[in-house]
Amino acid sequence: MEVFVRVVETGGFTKAADAMRMPKATVTTLIQNLEAHLGVKLLNRTTRRLNVTPDGAAYYERSVRILAEVAETERALSRTRTAVRGRLRVDVPATLGRRFLVPALPAFFERYPELELELGCSDRAVDLIAEGVDCVVRGGEQEDSSLVARRIATFELLTCATPEYFKRNGVPQHPNDLERHQCIRYFSAKTGKMYKWVFSREGERVELDVSGALALNDSEAYLEAGLTGIGVMRATPAAANQWLARGRLTRVLEDWQSDPLPLYVMYPQNRHLSAKVQAFADWVAELLTEF
Repeated sequence: MEVFVRVVETGGFTKAADAMRMPKATVTTLIQNLEAHLGVKLLNRTTRRLNVTPDGAAYYERSVRILAEVAETERALSRTRTAVRGRLRVDVPATLGRRFLVPALPAFFERYPELELELGCSDRAVDLIAEGVDCVVRGGEQEDSSLVARRIATFELLTCATPEYFKRNGVPQHPNDLERHQCIRYFSAKTGKMYKWVFSREGERVELDVSGALALNDSEAYLEAGLTGIGVMRATPAAANQWLARGRLTRVLEDWQSDPLPLYVMYPQNRHLSAKVQAFADWVAELLTEF
């Protein structure tokens, strides 16, 4: 039943086999045996396409519900930490993963010794079903209605650059002053859209399409670019605080607030929130409470 659900969701035997880490021949045999057992055709297969039959569509809907109920039953019967076991594949923003989650992993594995974590660190758009990813962590408002989004943290964006940059170019006193500065821009890896810089203070709101010679779509590269001194950037406290404390970065426009940046753990709607995903989400939220 799990294999059939994965074949439908990925759209093919090969992708399902890759996602479930089993030979394609095994996936094919399991589906054939399932169809023989049920006495109905679940899938129509050609050399180019795979279509779900009406019986297959009905079986898929019920299978998703049944598998979710089984997972919930198992979770209810075993609430200890040993219930968190098996493989968990997640993808997190580059800076969050490399600078914060990875250094904290020894404590994570001490808490969940039976968990195997496959951690992708990137800001790219991830197809959770096709790539066999259990959940992703992403910042900003999410528009993908096929995913369940659980908010685990909210950040303010800090406007900063190196002291050397401000010495050369002057310190902005108002957000509009940034129009005369080199700003390091960030664009969505999914849509290519440049993000606006928004500032608020005592009822005044400023939205800027900042300009600059460099735009990036990777949070780790974005932070590194800011540390080189080539322009002004906006960074979360989690990314900037250590560099502010060391004097590598200087914050400006401190009396202006950014729009809150939410951070979400997201997983497919038709996937039950497993104990593994729950444990990971709780751990990340706990780790970020200090920022």
